[in-house]
Amino acid sequence: MTEHVEWSETEAPAPSAHAAVTPADAADAARLVAFGLQPKLQPARDQEYTELLRRYREDPAFARLADAVATGLGLIVLEVSPRAGMAVTAAEDSVFAVRMGDYARRTSADSGDRFLHGLAHLAVAALAFPRPEDLADDGYIGRVSVNGVDAFVRQACRRLEERAEEQGENTDPASDAPGLEAAWRIWARRSATGATKDARRLAGSTTGIIGKAVAFLTDSGFLQRTGDDNGGTYRTTARYQLQVRDMAGSAAMAELLELGVVPVTDGTPTLLPADETDELVADAGLPFHS
Repeated sequence: MTEHVEWSETEAPAPSAHAAVTPADAADAARLVAFGLQPKLQPARDQEYTELLRRYREDPAFARLADAVATGLGLIVLEVSPRAGMAVTAAEDSVFAVRMGDYARRTSADSGDRFLHGLAHLAVAALAFPRPEDLADDGYIGRVSVNGVDAFVRQACRRLEERAEEQGENTDPASDAPGLEAAWRIWARRSATGATKDARRLAGSTTGIIGKAVAFLTDSGFLQRTGDDNGGTYRTTARYQLQVRDMAGSAAMAELLELGVVPVTDGTPTLLPADETDELVADAGLPFHS
């Protein structure tokens, strides 16, 4: 009996340390992940969200359970904090993944515009966080504008053209050529606003494409609109900073930043626009996973 008592006293804490998961625990963990899938929801404005975040930080078993729920849904947890909430991103095979082809179709773009939509998203990210220290600083807020992003891309196009001429490379990109070298002439040939008499922003113009990109990012809780100047001005959110950190090591992002044409500004267009034409290179390739 003595041995049984001693065993009970020494082993009794173990079951409580690894208590069985209850349906209520699973429901709470799933609820937290569900909050994370509502990117516009701010934890400070929802008491239940705030409480679940606190539980995640203070209860390791609950944190592991919530992480497991997210993993099962094909989600990657980027950060769980009061500032960002439960920030998640979709893995490539997740049902929540938004592929560029789907995004382009969602914006009524033809297949030839898929590359331009991808480049617009890449340029917004590069202009919002142009320096590594900007991404590392949790308090940093990036600011961009539609016209500023277009001016930045057109300046990058001219830099790429100059580099290609210096190296004696073919400056008329093949339709299936990956990388930014296939992008500069495609973007530069597209009109910035369109050909309407009142210069309205057409959906297929470069500012129209950027406008769709920033609208999508705003709807996804990554940007917040701050004004109408320069085609629309926006500020970044904590969630977008985490997303850009996740993609910062991509070859396309690195190649764009290495051009050295990213100004650290408030997003206003300080670069001279390129000459605008309506000519489009057909069947432009997209150097992103489709």
